[in-house]
Amino acid sequence: MEKPAKAAFDAHDFLAKVGAGKTILELEKNDKVFAQGDVADRVFYIQKGKIKLTVLSQQAKEAVVGILGPGQFFGEGCLNGHPLRISTTTAMERCVITSITKKAMQAALREQPAFSELFVAYLLTRNSRIEEDLIDQLFNSSERRLARMLLLLSHFGKEGTPQAIVPNISQETLADMIGTTRSRVSHFMNKFRKLGLISYNGHIEVNSTLLDAVLHDKPELRDDE
Repeated sequence: MEKPAKAAFDAHDFLAKVGAGKTILELEKNDKVFAQGDVADRVFYIQKGKIKLTVLSQQAKEAVVGILGPGQFFGEGCLNGHPLRISTTTAMERCVITSITKKAMQAALREQPAFSELFVAYLLTRNSRIEEDLIDQLFNSSERRLARMLLLLSHFGKEGTPQAIVPNISQETLADMIGTTRSRVSHFMNKFRKLGLISYNGHIEVNSTLLDAVLHDKPELRDDE
Protein backbone atom coordinates (compact mmCIF):
# COMPACT_ATOMS: atom_id res chain seq x y z
CA MET A 1 0.00 0.00 0.00
CA GLU A 2 1.42 3.35 -1.01
CA LYS A 3 2.05 5.94 1.65
CA PRO A 4 -0.02 9.12 1.25
CA ALA A 5 1.90 11.96 -0.35
CA LYS A 6 3.38 14.44 2.07
CA ALA A 7 1.54 17.76 2.00
CA ALA A 8 3.48 20.58 0.41
CA PHE A 9 4.88 23.20 2.76
CA ASP A 10 2.73 26.35 2.83
CA ALA A 11 4.85 29.35 3.86
CA HIS A 12 1.85 31.59 4.59
CA ASP A 13 0.14 28.87 6.63
CA PHE A 14 3.39 28.41 8.57
CA LEU A 15 3.44 32.11 9.43
CA ALA A 16 -0.24 32.31 10.38
CA LYS A 17 -0.37 29.56 13.01
CA VAL A 18 1.10 28.75 16.40
CA GLY A 19 3.81 26.08 16.28
CA ALA A 20 7.24 25.11 17.55
CA GLY A 21 9.07 28.34 18.31
CA LYS A 22 6.11 30.45 17.13
CA THR A 23 3.50 32.44 18.99
CA ILE A 24 0.72 34.73 17.78
CA LEU A 25 0.59 38.16 19.42
CA GLU A 26 -2.38 40.53 19.44
CA LEU A 27 -1.46 44.15 20.03
CA GLU A 28 -3.46 47.28 20.72
CA LYS A 29 -2.60 50.71 19.38
CA ASN A 30 0.64 52.10 20.94
CA ASP A 31 1.73 48.70 22.29
CA LYS A 32 5.48 48.14 21.83
CA VAL A 33 6.81 44.92 20.31
CA PHE A 34 10.38 45.68 21.35
CA ALA A 35 12.44 48.73 22.31
CA GLN A 36 15.78 50.00 21.09
CA GLY A 37 18.49 48.24 23.11
CA ASP A 38 16.44 45.12 23.89
CA VAL A 39 17.97 41.69 23.28
CA ALA A 40 17.42 40.61 19.66
CA ASP A 41 16.33 36.98 19.67
CA ARG A 42 13.15 36.82 17.55
CA VAL A 43 11.84 37.69 14.11
CA PHE A 44 8.31 39.03 13.62
CA TYR A 45 5.81 38.77 10.78
CA ILE A 46 2.81 41.09 10.43
CA GLN A 47 -0.49 39.35 9.75
CA LYS A 48 -2.70 42.39 10.33
CA GLY A 49 -2.17 46.06 11.15
CA LYS A 50 0.73 48.50 10.86
CA ILE A 51 3.95 48.77 12.84
CA LYS A 52 6.03 51.94 13.20
CA LEU A 53 9.83 51.77 13.47
CA THR A 54 11.55 54.60 15.36
CA VAL A 55 15.16 55.30 16.35
CA LEU A 56 16.32 57.45 19.25
CA SER A 57 19.63 59.32 18.88
CA GLN A 58 22.13 59.95 21.68
CA GLN A 59 20.72 63.46 21.83
CA ALA A 60 17.26 61.94 22.55
CA LYS A 61 15.90 62.95 19.14
CA GLU A 62 13.40 60.42 17.77
CA ALA A 63 13.07 59.69 14.07
CA VAL A 64 10.53 57.53 12.24
CA VAL A 65 12.48 55.23 9.92
CA GLY A 66 9.68 53.08 8.58
CA ILE A 67 6.08 51.94 8.65
CA LEU A 68 5.43 48.27 7.93
CA GLY A 69 2.19 46.48 7.10
CA PRO A 70 0.73 43.01 6.49
CA GLY A 71 3.04 40.52 4.81
CA GLN A 72 6.21 42.19 6.06
CA PHE A 73 8.85 40.99 8.52
CA PHE A 74 10.77 42.99 11.10
CA GLY A 75 13.42 42.23 13.70
CA GLU A 76 15.33 40.08 11.20
CA GLY A 77 18.62 41.73 12.23
CA CYS A 78 19.01 39.03 14.88
CA LEU A 79 19.71 36.56 12.05
CA ASN A 80 22.69 38.66 11.02
CA GLY A 81 24.33 38.60 14.42
CA HIS A 82 22.87 41.80 15.87
CA PRO A 83 22.66 41.10 19.64
CA LEU A 84 20.52 44.17 20.45
CA ARG A 85 17.60 45.95 18.77
CA ILE A 86 18.60 49.10 16.91
CA SER A 87 15.05 50.50 16.77
CA THR A 88 11.76 50.58 18.66
CA THR A 89 8.66 49.04 17.09
CA THR A 90 5.17 50.25 18.03
CA ALA A 91 1.68 49.22 16.89
CA MET A 92 -0.11 52.04 15.06
CA GLU A 93 -3.46 50.23 15.31
CA ARG A 94 -4.73 46.82 16.39
CA CYS A 95 -2.23 44.26 15.09
CA VAL A 96 -1.82 40.52 14.82
CA ILE A 97 1.78 39.42 14.45
CA THR A 98 3.67 36.15 14.49
CA SER A 99 6.68 35.94 16.80
CA ILE A 100 9.31 33.41 15.67
CA THR A 101 12.37 32.48 17.72
CA LYS A 102 15.73 32.87 16.03
CA LYS A 103 16.24 29.09 16.21
CA ALA A 104 12.86 28.29 14.63
CA MET A 105 13.43 30.90 11.90
CA GLN A 106 16.85 29.49 11.04
CA ALA A 107 15.43 25.95 10.92
CA ALA A 108 12.59 26.99 8.60
CA LEU A 109 14.99 28.79 6.27
CA ARG A 110 17.31 25.79 6.21
CA GLU A 111 14.69 23.08 5.81
CA GLN A 112 11.88 24.69 3.79
CA PRO A 113 12.84 26.04 0.33
CA ALA A 114 9.40 27.64 -0.14
CA PHE A 115 9.76 29.66 3.05
CA SER A 116 13.37 30.56 2.24
CA GLU A 117 12.27 31.81 -1.18
CA LEU A 118 9.52 33.97 0.34
CA PHE A 119 11.90 35.48 2.90
CA VAL A 120 14.67 36.19 0.38
CA ALA A 121 12.14 37.88 -1.93
CA TYR A 122 11.04 40.06 0.99
CA LEU A 123 14.64 41.02 1.81
CA LEU A 124 15.38 41.94 -1.81
CA THR A 125 12.25 44.09 -2.02
CA ARG A 126 13.06 45.83 1.25
CA ASN A 127 16.67 46.43 0.19
CA SER A 128 15.45 48.05 -3.04
CA ARG A 129 13.08 50.25 -1.02
CA ILE A 130 15.95 51.38 1.24
CA GLU A 131 18.06 52.30 -1.80
CA GLU A 132 15.14 54.24 -3.30
CA ASP A 133 14.62 56.07 0.02
CA LEU A 134 18.29 57.05 0.14
CA ILE A 135 18.20 58.40 -3.43
CA ASP A 136 14.96 60.22 -2.58
CA GLN A 137 16.59 61.92 0.43
CA LEU A 138 19.72 62.88 -1.51
CA PHE A 139 18.24 64.23 -4.73
CA ASN A 140 14.55 65.09 -4.37
CA SER A 141 12.92 68.14 -2.80
CA SER A 142 11.00 67.70 0.44
CA GLU A 143 7.77 68.31 -1.51
CA ARG A 144 8.48 65.44 -3.89
CA ARG A 145 9.57 63.24 -0.97
CA LEU A 146 6.22 63.88 0.72
CA ALA A 147 4.33 63.06 -2.48
CA ARG A 148 6.25 59.79 -2.87
CA MET A 149 5.70 58.87 0.80
CA LEU A 150 1.93 59.46 0.50
CA LEU A 151 1.82 57.17 -2.53
CA LEU A 152 3.78 54.47 -0.71
CA LEU A 153 1.65 54.68 2.44
CA SER A 154 -1.56 54.43 0.42
CA HIS A 155 -0.22 51.46 -1.60
CA PHE A 156 -1.45 53.31 -4.65
CA GLY A 157 -2.13 50.95 -7.53
CA LYS A 158 -5.69 51.32 -8.80
CA GLU A 159 -5.44 54.16 -11.23
CA GLY A 160 -8.36 56.54 -11.04
CA THR A 161 -9.51 55.31 -7.62
CA PRO A 162 -8.63 57.34 -4.49
CA GLN A 163 -6.58 55.24 -2.05
CA ALA A 164 -6.96 55.93 1.69
CA ILE A 165 -4.05 55.93 4.12
CA VAL A 166 -5.11 53.80 7.07
CA PRO A 167 -4.44 54.42 9.90
CA ASN A 168 -4.15 58.18 9.70
CA ILE A 169 -0.55 59.41 9.79
CA SER A 170 0.15 62.63 11.68
CA GLN A 171 1.98 65.51 10.03
CA GLU A 172 4.71 65.14 12.67
CA THR A 173 5.28 61.52 11.63
CA LEU A 174 5.32 62.45 7.94
CA ALA A 175 7.87 65.18 8.68
CA ASP A 176 10.10 62.69 10.50
CA MET A 177 9.88 60.21 7.63
CA ILE A 178 10.91 62.64 4.91
CA GLY A 179 13.36 64.76 6.90
CA THR A 180 11.64 68.13 7.08
CA THR A 181 9.53 70.19 9.51
CA ARG A 182 5.87 69.78 10.40
CA SER A 183 5.14 73.30 9.15
CA ARG A 184 6.55 72.42 5.71
CA VAL A 185 4.44 69.25 5.60
CA SER A 186 1.36 71.28 6.54
CA HIS A 187 2.12 73.76 3.75
CA PHE A 188 2.57 71.01 1.15
CA MET A 189 -0.50 69.07 2.28
CA ASN A 190 -2.68 72.16 1.93
CA LYS A 191 -1.18 72.79 -1.50
CA PHE A 192 -1.80 69.18 -2.60
CA ARG A 193 -5.41 69.42 -1.45
CA LYS A 194 -6.02 72.69 -3.33
CA LEU A 195 -4.55 71.12 -6.48
CA GLY A 196 -6.81 68.06 -6.13
CA LEU A 197 -3.86 65.70 -5.58
CA ILE A 198 -5.22 64.51 -2.23
CA SER A 199 -8.46 64.84 -0.27
CA TYR A 200 -9.62 64.46 3.33
CA ASN A 201 -12.65 62.27 4.07
CA GLY A 202 -11.95 61.14 7.60
CA HIS A 203 -8.65 59.82 6.27
CA ILE A 204 -6.11 61.14 3.79
CA GLU A 205 -7.03 59.92 0.32
CA VAL A 206 -4.46 59.95 -2.47
CA ASN A 207 -5.73 60.66 -5.97
CA SER A 208 -4.30 59.41 -9.27
CA THR A 209 -3.32 62.99 -10.13
CA LEU A 210 -0.59 62.83 -7.46
CA LEU A 211 0.91 59.73 -9.07
CA ASP A 212 0.81 61.48 -12.44
CA ALA A 213 2.56 64.55 -10.99
CA VAL A 214 5.38 62.41 -9.51
CA LEU A 215 5.90 60.19 -12.56
CA HIS A 216 5.95 63.07 -15.04
CA ASP A 217 7.80 65.58 -12.85
CA LYS A 218 4.99 68.10 -13.06
CA PRO A 219 5.78 71.73 -12.05
CA GLU A 220 3.36 71.39 -9.11
CA LEU A 221 6.06 69.49 -7.19
CA ARG A 222 9.04 71.69 -7.98
CA ASP A 223 8.46 74.53 -5.54
CA ASP A 224 10.36 73.37 -2.44
CA GLU A 225 11.72 75.95 -0.04
